[in-house]
Amino acid sequence: MSGAYLPLLLLFGVALATAVGMVVLTQILNPRRPTPQKEMPYESGMIPLGDTRARFSVKFYMVAISFIVFDLETIFLIPWAVQARALGWGAFLAMTMFVIVLAVGLLYEWKKGGLEWD
Repeated sequence: MSGAYLPLLLLFGVALATAVGMVVLTQILNPRRPTPQKEMPYESGMIPLGDTRARFSVKFYMVAISFIVFDLETIFLIPWAVQARALGWGAFLAMTMFVIVLAVGLLYEWKKGGLEWD
């Protein structure tokens, strides 16, 4: 039984040795020589203006979370839509309730101003 796991252990050993070897070789072959130009944050080829640790508004994060919630909706809708006929009316009613709950949530967020960034 233990012989069946030997190839798997060998694979993990080779992967670990490769990862450790790359880290060690990077440190040996490429010593760190910091310069002000290298230490500057990369901003798509443009010189950064102001502090790179600027704070964002909470509304920015609220819009991002809302996007994730409504984006995850498609993860449930697409597989259901592919198998809708095979799943029958019970799944249709369940998905209809799911979409209604999300629509009410979106309407509530819109009325509360959660989608505005100003």
